[in-house]
Amino acid sequence: MFLFVGLGNPGKAYSNNRHNIGFMAIDALAREFHASAFRARFQGLTSEITLGGEKVILLKPETYMNESGRSVSDAVHFYKINASRVVVFHDELDLAPGKVRVKKGGGNAGHNGLKSITQHITNDYRRVRLGIGHPGVKDMVRNYVLGDFAKSESAWVETLCLSIAINAPLLVKGEDESFQNKVFHAMDAAGFAKDGLF
Repeated sequence: MFLFVGLGNPGKAYSNNRHNIGFMAIDALAREFHASAFRARFQGLTSEITLGGEKVILLKPETYMNESGRSVSDAVHFYKINASRVVVFHDELDLAPGKVRVKKGGGNAGHNGLKSITQHITNDYRRVRLGIGHPGVKDMVRNYVLGDFAKSESAWVETLCLSIAINAPLLVKGEDESFQNKVFHAMDAAGFAKDGLF
């Protein structure tokens, strides 16, 4: 069993924020694999899918970003899931828009959602870092991540989330590099690499 967590803030006001791209990825997974309707559990919204023969719990914490670890911890302890089988999808300022990198452990780069999860379940989980780019000035970061994706960005965001969903079985198999490559090629084929996104 795996736990796939998307990070974001609950409520309509935040739904198209850059900070919520983790929620968007989980929603794409739910659609692609015909998940059951999300229901309220573990201080969040959960559903289930099967990937590569493995049961995968989908979780969108509703604790707000800075307290994401409370929700993740509740699910981890209920299902007795090892931290190594937790995969967290989150926005990444240090990657160009549309770029994806998977890593295990490491620093949290100032991401409060990751910091909270690390405090609750250790640092042994995997992160799927979803590039949103950096505004260029540190003082602008808060408004940038809590700002909505522009309409002109919606096509690459949708393509990225769909390609993440389609290739997610590779994450269950532990084939992180293949997953990254497949997502890159999907973005490239859609013309987004040529647009200078990454």
